[in-house]
Amino acid sequence: MFIKFQPLLKQTIWGGEKIIPFKQLDSRLDHVGESWEISGVKDNETVVREGPYAGMTLGALTAQMEASLVGAANFRRFGTEFPLLIKFIDACDDLSIQVHPTDEIARRQGKPRGKTEMWYIMKSDEGARLYSGLRREITPEEYKKMVENDTITDALAQYEVKEGDVFFLPAGRIHAIGSGCFLAEIQQTSDVTYRIYDYGRRDKDGRQRQLHTKEAAECINYQVENDYRTHYAEKKDQGVTLVKCPYFSTTVYDLTREMTIDYSALDSFVILIGMSGSALLTDEDGETTTLKAGETVLVPATTRRIRVTGQVKMLETFVES
Repeated sequence: MFIKFQPLLKQTIWGGEKIIPFKQLDSRLDHVGESWEISGVKDNETVVREGPYAGMTLGALTAQMEASLVGAANFRRFGTEFPLLIKFIDACDDLSIQVHPTDEIARRQGKPRGKTEMWYIMKSDEGARLYSGLRREITPEEYKKMVENDTITDALAQYEVKEGDVFFLPAGRIHAIGSGCFLAEIQQTSDVTYRIYDYGRRDKDGRQRQLHTKEAAECINYQVENDYRTHYAEKKDQGVTLVKCPYFSTTVYDLTREMTIDYSALDSFVILIGMSGSALLTDEDGETTTLKAGETVLVPATTRRIRVTGQVKMLETFVES
């Protein structure tokens, strides 16, 4: 079985013009900063596009299908809340400097859970950059002073990005998407974001956006690493693991020939995200669907095998307990 959803397109003051053509949508919306592909976030749930479950929200679908959708271990762990949120993000301006809490800190602050996420960079503007992690050691006191005197970016590691780059962002790591970046984001189902610094900008009504300096201070991981980019060897016609953590495991496939992927030993749903090209997906019951650039497909945990026919680059992600 394959399930596709209507994307939630988010117009933002920093949104660009890449998402609509990438997804090949018949839409005249401009400044679309985000496309929420699969979401169970309250008041922002994606709706099944077609098939026997057409019109159902992801939350209602999870409540009805339970373990047959998400897997037995995931259903015990998360109940009827779908555990992942999938987005495409297109920034034509620098986004705010942010940090997310761990699950433990989030619950201490009255939130249901924290947020760990990852970015897979798509075809971005030449010279596009982003921030990920600290490039030098600072103390919590220095952090507060640097926010106050507009120098916090001096302490952050900055990267020029290209298509295929990967950044893993565990909770506590300061980060920001820069102007010109176009990426896929995989994250815990959580909308908890603490804005550290926003360049003094104002919204469309002329007001400065709220900062969360105090809450963020409790969340920041001050450990410095040599390199925050995820390095991997690109290979054709086989899966290459990008990220494996308690919240999700993600693999990239760059397929030039037919391949069958066996999920019989996996107790989880699978999400496939089209990066480029197109393919026909066929499950063990003969049901088919397409996967092309800009499309996202949810595969229930009861599906055991998928045959992929065509030339496609895709991300595969799931939650393995």
